Amino acid sequence: MHAFKGYLFDLDGTIYAGSKLLPGVLNTVNWLREQDKSIMFVTNTTIRTKESVQMRLSELGISCKVNEVLTALCVAGRFFQEHEPDACVLMIGEQAMEQELALYGVKMTMDPMLATHVLVGLDRQFTFEKLTVGVNALRNGAKLIAANPDPFCPIDDGVIPDTWSLVKALETASLQKTVRVIGKPSKYYAQKAFDLLKIPPSQCLMVGDRLSTDIQLGNSNDMYTALVLTGADSKKDIVQTGIEPDYILNQLSEIKSKNL
Repeated sequence: MHAFKGYLFDLDGTIYAGSKLLPGVLNTVNWLREQDKSIMFVTNTTIRTKESVQMRLSELGISCKVNEVLTALCVAGRFFQEHEPDACVLMIGEQAMEQELALYGVKMTMDPMLATHVLVGLDRQFTFEKLTVGVNALRNGAKLIAANPDPFCPIDDGVIPDTWSLVKALETASLQKTVRVIGKPSKYYAQKAFDLLKIPPSQCLMVGDRLSTDIQLGNSNDMYTALVLTGADSKKDIVQTGIEPDYILNQLSEIKSKNL
C-alpha cells in the first residue's frame, strides 16, 4: 500500500450522488486533511462553475478552497485562452458555461455562420432548434469540441443524459467528428490538475467511479488509481473495458481502513 501526498476525487458517484453525500466521505476527507494531504476535486461537470461546486460541497459539510476544484468548464476556458485565442465559440450548454468562458475572455456567438468552434456540455434545455444551430455551424466549418465524454450523469433516482449524448446527435446530423475532448481523461485536463497540486503524478491517487474517465485519467497520466463502487461502474465493467484500477473500494472510507 502507498501513502500518497495528493488525492484527486471525482464528485458525482464518488463524493455524492444527486443531493446526498455518500457513506464515509466526510470522515475520509477530514482524516486526509488531518494527515496534511493535498486534495483536489476534479469533475467533468458543465452545469456548475468552480465557485458553485465549492458552495455545493460546503453545503454537504465538506470545506474546500476554490483552487481545490477543477471542472471541465474552467479547463475549456483555459484551452481557448491558451490555444485558440481568436476563437468565436457557439456554446451548447447552460449558464455556468457562459460564465466560465467569459472569465477567460472567450468570444461567444449564437450565429452559426460566425462560429469557429462548437463547444458542447450538458444542456438540460436542449432543443431541436439548438441542435439545428449547432449542426449548421459545424457544416459551415466550425470545429466540434466536447467539454467531456460522459454519456450520462447519476442523480437521486437514476441517471440523466450527459454531454456525450448531445455530441453524438451533433455528429450524426452534421456528418462531422469531434476534434477534441477537454475534460477527463484528457492529458490537458490532467496537466491543469498537476499545475494546481504541484505534486508529481506518481505520488497522487485518482479516485473515481468511472473507468473510462476517472481511472483512465490516472492510468494515462502516471497516477495510481482507485475505483470506488458507489457510482457508474462495477467490477464486471473492468473486464468489459480492459481498464484496470490499482485498487477497488466498496466505499471511500476504505482509503483510511486500507491506509491508502
